[in-house]
Amino acid sequence: MIACNLQTAAYVLGVGAGNSGVGAANGRSQQAAARMAEAATGEAKPSTPPSISWDSHTYVSEAPDSLVRDDDLSGANMDMRRRFEANCRRAQTAICAAVSELDGTEFREDVWTREGGGGGISRVLVGGNVFEKAGCSLSVVYGSMPQEALASATTRGADRAKGYGPGERVPFFACGLSSVMHPRNPMAPTMHFNYRYFETEGGVWWFGGGSDLTPSYLFEEDVKHFHGTYKEVCDKHDPTYYERFKKWADEYFYIKHRGETRGLGGIFFDDQNDKDPETIFAFSKECLDSVIPAYLPLVAKHKDDEFTPTQKEWQQMRRGRYVEFNLVYDRGTVFGLKTGGRIESILMSLPETARWEYNHQVTPGTPEADILDAFKNPREWC
Repeated sequence: MIACNLQTAAYVLGVGAGNSGVGAANGRSQQAAARMAEAATGEAKPSTPPSISWDSHTYVSEAPDSLVRDDDLSGANMDMRRRFEANCRRAQTAICAAVSELDGTEFREDVWTREGGGGGISRVLVGGNVFEKAGCSLSVVYGSMPQEALASATTRGADRAKGYGPGERVPFFACGLSSVMHPRNPMAPTMHFNYRYFETEGGVWWFGGGSDLTPSYLFEEDVKHFHGTYKEVCDKHDPTYYERFKKWADEYFYIKHRGETRGLGGIFFDDQNDKDPETIFAFSKECLDSVIPAYLPLVAKHKDDEFTPTQKEWQQMRRGRYVEFNLVYDRGTVFGLKTGGRIESILMSLPETARWEYNHQVTPGTPEADILDAFKNPREWC
């Protein structure tokens, strides 16, 4: 959530998590000096944690050419930082334009910066003709966090604190684009995506991301189209990707206290640094470029379908499940709240309306029972 989010580092960014201000810049300088002194004398120096606040951003009328600052840090991949941000901004513009064309409504844009570097561009469409709410948010984040926060942002226990001693805060850079689309018509599915790049000043880097579909009613040809689009991308880059990342999505988007998945999945990946950065960036870029062809035809197909009040209520109950997952389990949301992120970006993924009914049970043999079975027993779509 990022955003949904931009959901930060685990999902990292998606939530536009942030944090820092001048205190963060000073903290980074002090930590760098401490490590230099440690190398020279063999004596560890205590680091000074940066200040973190919920309102350290400043709204600006126009986005700067880049939100990535010029750093002269050993090991920083400045070229990748800039190119990843540029690609996210390009994709944000293209996706929002396509959604606006389908809906007939423009996105509202908020742009903000932070004194210590970074910022974000949030675009949100509300009260549309097709979408009740659609958001697409870019975040560039500079900050530091406790090592336990880094550990909570990973699925596989990756060592993201390499180069730092016990108790030291870890300075990081993160950039990502995150989106959630909630259509009005219950026959049209909700969609979420998030693609991100992360570096620590200790020299650790990785990519993460994914796209997933959350319908209220099951149209198998739609789910096969969405999954098939991403399988084609995965197969082009690595024949093992789709099977691995589809399974990862099913496991990640699982609502433990309900015993069901949030939706019908897609792909999800994190901690990807087992190939050279250019190779993984190319995969991430093509996944992001596949959002429009994978998703918008499904909304166009169903936006004018007839539906009953009962079907609308079921959609609202499934949105309730969406809220439960995002607020209880989503690592990006938790990361953003723990690191002082911009609240409007963190909670952007939530629908405007949702519903909870006490002990609701579906009627066997109904379309609601059919899709609930798919949520409880993930299926293969390709």
